[in-house]
Order: sequence, then structure tokens, then C-alpha cells
Amino acid sequence: MDAPASVEVIGGGPAGCAAALAALGQGARVALFEKSRFPRHKVCGEFLSPEIGPLLEALGVGRRFQEAGPARITRAVLHAGGRVKRFPLPRPAFGLSRAALDGLLLEEALRRGAELHLERRRPEARAGSALVVAHGRATRQDAGRRLFGFKAHCADPRAPNTDGSVELYFFDGGYAGVSPVEGGAVNVCGLAPEEDLRACGFRPEELLPAPLRDLERRFDWLLTGPLVQRDSFHRREDAYLAGDALGFVDPFTGSGILAALLTGRLAGQAASGGLAFGDYYAQCRRMLRRQYRVASALRGMLGDGLWTRVALCLPGSLLYRLTRPRI
Repeated sequence: MDAPASVEVIGGGPAGCAAALAALGQGARVALFEKSRFPRHKVCGEFLSPEIGPLLEALGVGRRFQEAGPARITRAVLHAGGRVKRFPLPRPAFGLSRAALDGLLLEEALRRGAELHLERRRPEARAGSALVVAHGRATRQDAGRRLFGFKAHCADPRAPNTDGSVELYFFDGGYAGVSPVEGGAVNVCGLAPEEDLRACGFRPEELLPAPLRDLERRFDWLLTGPLVQRDSFHRREDAYLAGDALGFVDPFTGSGILAALLTGRLAGQAASGGLAFGDYYAQCRRMLRRQYRVASALRGMLGDGLWTRVALCLPGSLLYRLTRPRI
């Protein structure tokens, strides 16, 4: 497959901007299509795995990332069934809002020459250009016990002496995560069944455990869904899918943004270098397959009570390692 001179990227989030930056780095012309204006908040855990530091450096945004003031996260705490599990992270992780992260990635792509089109672009390949599709989730699901995501920033009750921890609270059918982000705030984000949210008038605080109910919110709850986890990947024979368009991994793994940046960068390199689609998807499978399988198994434990008996008994370092992409 000959290397194209032009790459079109649909989606201006982490995966799309990583693709644009990677393609620009290889000399391709890049047109970036994004239907929304930045900056804006999105439902996202906003936890950035330690492995993200070298990746951002490779994309040329490491300095800008540090200047955004990400929170430093060194520990994880799991709450389930009245039990608590604490363990240190292998290296410090980060917390940065999607508004800040998406903004700095997009600004850098534009600074390097990407052409931004604020419009909805149909994901169809066009002659003379390689296509990267990174527009997020596009999976439908019938009404019923669907999962919806919720998120809000709150004042950090531990500030200024925050302990730099990400905490996960598991409850019947769902969970919520709390982690610090820039500006002395904490991000409260989680998943809950649609029927439970509907029963409480879509007020997520009524489903949350006691420590999270009374946090002072800085803006109203954002909700999105349905969120459909998959154990396999989408694939196309005329485009490189990246980020959630490739596959949506369970947010409780804390590796969603890392996977988006990794697959986005790989897609941009593949598109600008003319890599065969089959070879690109094979690389994605090798990188993400273990993570998806482990997340699927852990997700099943949430519904039948095995989480407390199994997941909380695993060494924290093993649990963390099994839910990371293979880099």
C-alpha cells in the first residue's frame, strides 16, 4: 500500500489528535474533523496512567502537559462489600481534565499544521487520502439494563493536603471513581444501570456511597450513554479505527485514555506510512487483547458478587498490570 500524502482524521479527542500529531510527524498533510468546539468537559475518569508520560513526550506535548498542572496520583484504593484494598501505583500517575487535555492536544496539532474543520464528517474513505476514524463510540443497545456514565468536578475536601489517590467504590451494578485533577478539584465519575438512574430522577448522587454524596459540585452532573463494553474490536477494510471507535474498554481499568493515545498514534503512523489495514489491526490486538479479556472477566464479577471474593484478593500490582495495554 503506497503512503498517502494526505490523512483525514475524524474526531478531535485524544485518539484523533494523537493520530494527527503522528501523521504530521511523518510529513503528511492532515485534515482534522471535529463536530464540537473545545474546550468542553466530557464524561471520563480523567485518570492518566504512568505510561502516558513517555507517550506524550513522543507526541511532542510533554512540556505542555506539565504546564497544565496535572495532579500527581501515587496510590489506589478499592472499596467493595465493606472491604478496602490499598496499594501503591508502580509509578506516579496523573489527573487532568478532558477539557485541558483535549485542548492542549488540539492546539499542538493545529500549531504543527493540521487543518481543522468544525463539522460532522461522514466516516467514508475518499480517494487520495487515508482515513483515521476516532469519533468515539458508535454502538447501539436496546433499552433495558443499559449502563450510563456520569461525571462532575467537585471541590477536593482533602485539599491542600490531598493524598494523591484514585479511589474506586463498587456498588450493585455499577461503580464510581474519585481522583484529583488540576486546580484543586476532584473528578467524580462512574457507571450505573439506566433503570437505577431513572428511579432516582437521574440524580447520580443518590446512588453513590456516603463519602461521595455531599461533595460540593463545581458544575451539574454530565451523563452519557449507553456505554457498551466489548470483548472484541471493530474493524474496517478502508479506514484505521482508533480509540473508542476501535473498542470501548471498561473505565474502571483507568487505562482508557492511554489506550486512546496509543491506538491514535499507531493509526496516524499507519495512515501516513501506508500500512496495510490487516497489519494495523493485528498490532492493535496484540497491544490491547489481554487488557480487554481481563476487564471483561472483572466486569462479570461485578454482577454476581465475585468481585469482593476474587478481585480484592489479587495483589494490587498484578491487578494493575493485567489491566494495562502491552506497550
